[in-house]
Amino acid sequence: MLKDAVFKDIYIACGYTDLRAGIDRLATLVKDQFELDPFMTDTLFLFCGRRQDRFKGLVWEGDGFLLLYKRIEAGRIQWPRDSSELVSIDTAEFRKLLEGFAILQKSTIQQVKCKTIA
Repeated sequence: MLKDAVFKDIYIACGYTDLRAGIDRLATLVKDQFELDPFMTDTLFLFCGRRQDRFKGLVWEGDGFLLLYKRIEAGRIQWPRDSSELVSIDTAEFRKLLEGFAILQKSTIQQVKCKTIA
């Protein structure tokens, strides 16, 4: 099972990615847009399209790339959509993501500026 796999680093591409992209295009995206080396071993790069019931993963295994594709049959992934940046997550957050929980939520509590009474 993917959520039981052990990765040294896990990155998710926030926002939307065209899931028609294959290995070469996703590796180029990691290199050019996010300025990371797609050839890092034990590193998982995750991408999600407009539909939140499927995603792709890219892993360099030392002798070639492994392209993962998962489609959720019932439910959706709470993928962060705020920007087009790459965010590092840990294994626990990855498991939460695969279980349908939101992992990069904005705070619902906002700071309030107090007015000084003179």
